[in-house]
Amino acid sequence: MINLTRLNGDSFTLNAIYIEQVQSFPDTTLTLHNGKKLVVKESHEKVISLTKQFYRQVGLVGVQVEKEGDSS
Repeated sequence: MINLTRLNGDSFTLNAIYIEQVQSFPDTTLTLHNGKKLVVKESHEKVISLTKQFYRQVGLVGVQVEKEGDSS
């Protein structure tokens, strides 16, 4: 879950798994998998950063560590 802010200042929590698209029009607009659109105060970059952080927390994105001597 990520914490975001609507343009009117109301904060809310969104399950980032449902975000399908992030656009800047110039306001940051999120399109969810069900077609619903949300406009938020956070920048495009901030939403992406929060989403990646959430994915790491829930184990959807792993950290790749290259082993010493492994050139593959």
